[in-house]
Parts: sequence; C-alpha cells; structure tokens
Amino acid sequence: MAQRRALRSLMTSVAVGQAGFIATAAIVGLLAAEIAGSDLLAGVPSAIGTLGTAAAASPLAYRARRLGRRPALVRGYLGGIAGAGLAVFAGQLRNFWLLVAAMSLFGVANASNLQSRYAAADLADDDRRASSIAMVVWVGTIGAVLGPIAAPWANRVGLGLGLGEWVGPVFLSVLGFAMAAAITARSLRPDPLVVAGGVDRDIPFESPLRGIGRSWTAIWARPLARLAVFAMAVSQMAMVAVMTMTPLHMRDHGHAELSTLVISVHVLGMFGLAPLIGRWADRLGRLKVLSVGAGILAMGTVVAVVAGYLPSLVFVGLFLLGVGWSFALIGGSALLTESLPIEERTGAQGFADVSMSVLGAAAAFTSGLVKETLGFHWLANFATLAAILTLAAVASVSRAQERVAV
Repeated sequence: MAQRRALRSLMTSVAVGQAGFIATAAIVGLLAAEIAGSDLLAGVPSAIGTLGTAAAASPLAYRARRLGRRPALVRGYLGGIAGAGLAVFAGQLRNFWLLVAAMSLFGVANASNLQSRYAAADLADDDRRASSIAMVVWVGTIGAVLGPIAAPWANRVGLGLGLGEWVGPVFLSVLGFAMAAAITARSLRPDPLVVAGGVDRDIPFESPLRGIGRSWTAIWARPLARLAVFAMAVSQMAMVAVMTMTPLHMRDHGHAELSTLVISVHVLGMFGLAPLIGRWADRLGRLKVLSVGAGILAMGTVVAVVAGYLPSLVFVGLFLLGVGWSFALIGGSALLTESLPIEERTGAQGFADVSMSVLGAAAAFTSGLVKETLGFHWLANFATLAAILTLAAVASVSRAQERVAV
C-alpha cells in the first residue's frame, strides 16, 4: 500500500516537474544564442544548468538520508522556481551572464526529478525494482513531450505580451516546478525512505566533497556499482552533446521551427518506452539491458551523422538516442540500487547523479565549440565512441561475472 501511494505521488510530481524543466531546456540554446549573438556560447547556460544539477545532487541525497525523500525533493523544486524566475528577468534584460547564473539554480529542480526514480525503488520488491523506477521515468513523457510542444505557443504569447524572444516558455518552468513541489509536500506520505529504514537523523554533517568521496569508495569496491554509474554517466554525456546542438543544427539548415518537435520526439524516446524497458530489465537482467541500450545509442548517433540535411532522419536519430539513454538510466539505476547496502545506497545514488550531471555539463559546455570548429557531425561521432566504450565495459563485467559463477 505504501509503495503504491508513493509511486502515484512521484509519478504526478515528476510529470509536472519534467514539463517545467523541458519547457526551458528545449529553448535555452536558442535564447542564449539570441542574447549572445553567436552560437559559440549557446551551450553555456545549458551546461551551467547541468552543473547546478550536479552541485545539488549530493546535498539533496544527504538531506534525504537524514530527513527523508520528501524534504529533499521539495527543496530541489523550490531552487528550480527561483532559477526559472531569475531566468525570466535575464531574458527580458538580454543579460547573458545573468541567464547563466539563473540556470545554475534552475538545474537544482532537475536533481529532484532525477532522484525521484530512486524514491520509487525504496519500497519496491527485488523483482519489481526496475519496473518501479521505469514508471516514474515513463510518466515524465507527459510533461517532457508537452513542454517543447508548448514552447513555441508560449513564445508567441510572450511576444504578444511584450516579452523578449523565447522568454515566454520560461514561465512554464515556474509553474511546473511550483506544482511539483506542492504535490510532493502534500502527497508523498508516508515518506518511502523512512518506511524502508534508510533514514538516520543522527548522521553527522559532512561537506559535499567528503560525501562524494565516501560514496565513490563504496562504489569502487563493487564492480556492478561501478558499471552502473559508468553506463548512466557516459550515456548522459553522449545524449546531451547531440541534443544540445540539434536545434541550432536544424536552424542552420532552415528548419528552426521543427527543432522543438525533434526535441519532443527525442524526449518521447527517452521516456515513452520506459515501462517495457523496466520489465525487460527485471526479466532479462540489468547487464543485457545495458548492452542493448548502448547498441541503440550508437545507432542513434550514426543516424544523426547520416541524416545530413534531411529532417526526417534527424527525428529518427534523436528518437533512438533517447531510447538508448532510457535503457542506460533504468538498467543502471536498478543495478546501482541493488548493488549496495541501504546505509550506503542514498549517497551512492547522489554520486551517480553528480557523475551524470558533470559529464552532461561538460558535453553541453563544449558542444557549441565543437559544432563551430569541427561541425555537428563530430558531436555525433564522439557520442558513438561513448556508446562503444559502454558496450566494452558491460562485456568486461559480464565476463568477470561468468568467471566468478564458474
């Protein structure tokens, strides 16, 4: 009963929280390029937003370990409200660096979106853990697809009200984060981590860096946990690198209006098949799912390179990119959770999200430079290499597990 209640609450809050996040994430590159007058720095606000997610992941995990999931998730959404509100002012003032500062707070809300999947696993049975994670990932489709679709409409409404170009969609983020915070505070009762016995109110305070170091030690001692973090982080890096510059790549070839639809299809790939992926992960095993995901990710990046000037193939490539990422996220999250004892689990989950966010931020930060100097196709080539490395890592761990079994 407690698991079903928690799952319903998390699914509702993530749906609106994801809508809030994607509404701005889908257009921030366009807004940044408009303000800066160049594509060279267009990926910087997105990168800083991802760093904001990284910076918040460990403190939110510590707060969850000490007080429970509900206080931690609400705190993240409140930070996102502040960041989105500041981004509105930055867009109106056409102040690039204020936008960058705003995105650092904006990214905190995404830390709550991400950590909600772990809350879904707190009370799940072993044979339903991946499926529970997948349901929270899947429901993000509702908001994540509607966010980019609503962005052009919100932009037109904003322009009619006298707002700057691409400022209107940021208001959707304020609304989405506010609804997510309210739903979590009211409905996530009883707190799943408290019921699971994972809360310790007497743990001493530790700095984020010390917490990250302690979690890394716990993860490094377990090959399956290492693989889980590697697969999630590398897949995030590959996905962000290509996704961030796709709207600008399409604009360069006269398809700017289609870019938000491409992102919607990409997001559909990220979340839409999650229930099936979760079921496969529970039935076939985490390692097989990670292998399949890496293969699909590689296919998506190859299609993105082959696409050239054909918008239809860009849709296919970005959809496959999202599906591959979903395999890595769901399989990796389940594998990480079950590879660690409960007293180390929350901190390790925070570390995993830090790793994902840092590599994602690095990809977003450098994506504009790579596009400007080498071309969009090189972003896709680097992403293909990342997928191949993931395949190799899964194969290595699988062979080691087989030797131990023998």
